Amino acid sequence: MATVILVRHGRTTANASGLLAGRTPGVLLDETGRAQAAATGARLAAVPLARLVTSPLERCLETAAAIRAQQPTAPFTNAHLEPALDLVDDDLTECGYGAWQNRKLADLAKEELWASVQTQPSAVTFPDGESMATMQSRAVAAVRRHDAEVEREFGPGAVWVAVSHGDIIKSILADALGMHLDLFQRLAVGPASTSIISYGKARPSVPIINSDAGDLDWLVPAQTSPDGASHSGDATVGGGAGRAS
Repeated sequence: MATVILVRHGRTTANASGLLAGRTPGVLLDETGRAQAAATGARLAAVPLARLVTSPLERCLETAAAIRAQQPTAPFTNAHLEPALDLVDDDLTECGYGAWQNRKLADLAKEELWASVQTQPSAVTFPDGESMATMQSRAVAAVRRHDAEVEREFGPGAVWVAVSHGDIIKSILADALGMHLDLFQRLAVGPASTSIISYGKARPSVPIINSDAGDLDWLVPAQTSPDGASHSGDATVGGGAGRAS
């Protein structure tokens, strides 16, 4: 099975000022966000990526560029194939918050709809915007489509990255974890964090959520597991031996 690393964009000027940026153009990483993106790029430098896909919004394009800049120059594992490191997918863009876009979060918290966003997001459609159920549906479909293509082209050990937004990544993780969308607010996805999913034949596996530190070289393709679980996609009874340190 292929493995996708979900990367949220680094901190932005809107994040720092408490605005819900949504799809507002021109929202860029701030100094902290650029440092976060560079640090994530450094963590991923040990992993040759088969594909790098990003939301079309500037903050994600900047984060993807920081990752791409630190990718290894050595040939990819499948040398006869060229990795795709510059793909933009509109289905990974931010939720369409409609009339909520570009408003202060402190003000939005006073809106009647806010409670539903927190407790029953599956029933929420933003004024003049997108429903959260539609957001999840198109994001999950996009990730699963790219994942199947990567595995078909590069083999079951291939690793790829999708750079997107907090609510998008949380909704993808909720799907992989078998959680109802109404529970996705229990998940945390910080700026420039990494979360990892392997879509196996039996079920998805989610080894990491919201990580912003630590080596990722254990993701390098062609590594094997002593219990064989990575080959079958089955869960190891008893928990297994874990990854090698």
